[in-house]
Amino acid sequence: MDDKLGDLEAHLDASAAALIAAKARRLDELTLTTSADRLIGLLGFLRDDSKCQFRQLIDVCGVDYPERPARFEVVYHLLSLRHNMRVRVKIATGEETPVPSAASLFPSAPWFEREVWDLYGVWFSDHPDMRRILTDYGFEGHPLRKDFPLTGFVEMRYDDVEKRVVYEPVKLTQEFRRFDFLSPWEGARAVLPGDEKATKQ
Repeated sequence: MDDKLGDLEAHLDASAAALIAAKARRLDELTLTTSADRLIGLLGFLRDDSKCQFRQLIDVCGVDYPERPARFEVVYHLLSLRHNMRVRVKIATGEETPVPSAASLFPSAPWFEREVWDLYGVWFSDHPDMRRILTDYGFEGHPLRKDFPLTGFVEMRYDDVEKRVVYEPVKLTQEFRRFDFLSPWEGARAVLPGDEKATKQ
């Protein structure tokens, strides 16, 4: 059987080992871990090398691990249409440490990096337009951080009655609910067709 991922690993070991801090292969997917000073070099190699050709940046996302000194991971998902393969590149960073922007390599990177900045607070150096992209104007905080509070903030909306923009405290549509396992949300209590067979011996 053709092991394209194994061939890619061998090629990376031979040609780009200095750019990769660690490799992991799980569920037929390859994950490469690198550092901030080697990130752009690795992404450029994966894009331009003839045996890689990962020319499409599918996504950039963030992960928050508050217990770690470098609490955030920035994850890049790359696709090679030429070789029909995907690869993931990860980098760890802290709250105050910027990550080099991949905007010079991939046209889609600025949008994804703005989303990571908006939701996690990870700053990308050399980004052409580092602004929030999903939250309201004047929003404070980064809502996908695990320490982001669920209450105490205001939301902005246009009030059709007052014909103006109004600011109101955030209202959660559902308060914390205790699970008693008697609620219809927990599953059907009625006997379903075929259930009677399970009780007969």
